[in-house]
Amino acid sequence: MAKFNFICWLRWCVVVGFSCLLLAGCGVNPSAGKTLRVATEPAFPPFEFQGQGGKLQGFSIDLMNAIASSANFKVEFQSLPFDGIIPALGAKTVDAAISSITITEERAKTISFSRPYFKAGLAIAISVDNQNITGFDSLKNKKIAVQVGTTGAAKAKSIPGVQIRSFDSAPLALQELLNGNVDAVINDAPVTLYAINTGNLKGIKIVQQLLTEEFYGIATAKNSPNLALINNGLDRVLKNGTYSQIYQKWFKTKPPSLPVKSPFENQTSASVPKIFTSIGVILQAFPTLLQGALVTLQLTILSVVFGLIGGSLIGIVRLSHIAPLRWVARAYVDFFRGTPLLVQIFMIYFGLPAILQELGLTFTFDRLVAGVIALSLNSAAYIAEVVRAGIQSIEPGQAEAAQSLGLSPVQTMSYVIFPQAIRRMIPPLGNEFISLLKDTSLVAVIGFEELFRKGQLIVADNYRAFEIYAAVALVYLCLTLLSSQAFSRLEAWMNPVKRRRKYDT
Repeated sequence: MAKFNFICWLRWCVVVGFSCLLLAGCGVNPSAGKTLRVATEPAFPPFEFQGQGGKLQGFSIDLMNAIASSANFKVEFQSLPFDGIIPALGAKTVDAAISSITITEERAKTISFSRPYFKAGLAIAISVDNQNITGFDSLKNKKIAVQVGTTGAAKAKSIPGVQIRSFDSAPLALQELLNGNVDAVINDAPVTLYAINTGNLKGIKIVQQLLTEEFYGIATAKNSPNLALINNGLDRVLKNGTYSQIYQKWFKTKPPSLPVKSPFENQTSASVPKIFTSIGVILQAFPTLLQGALVTLQLTILSVVFGLIGGSLIGIVRLSHIAPLRWVARAYVDFFRGTPLLVQIFMIYFGLPAILQELGLTFTFDRLVAGVIALSLNSAAYIAEVVRAGIQSIEPGQAEAAQSLGLSPVQTMSYVIFPQAIRRMIPPLGNEFISLLKDTSLVAVIGFEELFRKGQLIVADNYRAFEIYAAVALVYLCLTLLSSQAFSRLEAWMNPVKRRRKYDT
């Protein structure tokens, strides 16, 4: 009997304990402990930027952290370029994005937006000594810098005769204005005002604020369950005064009233089978991409020609008996091979004009010239090592024999050594040409519209990242295969053994 009572008592304990666990689970917030991957581009002060030690800060960062705290979830920020944020949301590699993304009807067809969290608008920035531009109507036939994929870029397209230069971030667009390469920048007003007020941009003023009335929203993928969670947290921070405190911290004024809902809710795109849509997108983009491919080839050929001339001279100097010349050539090769090409492009296009203007000299760079110079200088360092190795691969006895016949060192190099070395250089020179062909994509950072940049601009309009970049990759592949075949034929043509066999047959 005692054993039976103990078993009954144990069963009741199990039942009661399990019931308590169920009741406790019902009272737990399901979002507790959840972590959202939130994309942002930290190059848009005062909204999103990196402070000391690389820590993310800004109005948007503070707001997102407050929303997470209010809705009881965690945030993991991920830095992405602005034009890659919407494709990342579509691919669901991130859960949400807060990066001063303006709510537009076209974007709302691809992603979903929270209720607006900031009222903004576009502003025109010009140099302080510019008296010709007084408003939007006076931008006709001017050079305008914009950030790729933004509403400022879309607004600039409506200007008659405008020449648009697109950059990956707002600071680069404003630096282009400082360097005197464009007449104006169309950008979000709060960002430009913040840069001017903090003294980071001297010599720039705003002539017309709020060309448009826009609202920023937190973006998620279509039908994402995270949207309700974010909206819930945003509602709370707006009602409990936290939003007002954050706004006061960054803008020193009271926040304006905001709409309760996104102005473009429940937008959907036309229902077409995805395979046909993808093919149509690629076919529509191909003419534009082929235009960019021609620019890519132009950049590559010019850079290889100048790089081959410079690299040959540097490679020969590397073999000089004069020690100071060898040291200078070695330092050149080490610098350009030891620093990223992207940094070199920035230094040449943005850095040199800024330094010269600090010295009181007016200097601007054409983008094609700057791109060719950067690519040629970088290529010359690699070609120099190819030339040096090719020359050293020729047996020393041939130089001695040539000198015994009375040839000078220059004649020996021109008629004996170099013609043999060049045949051995063809394969590595072919590799350098193909590498340079692909490296031209880096010139996109200065707004030069080669193949890759053309693809970026198309994605900024239609948000079809996979199809467009697949088409870009296909064009690059065709160019590299053709180049590889051309160098293979050149190698065979310059090989006397293969040529003799061909004639014998």
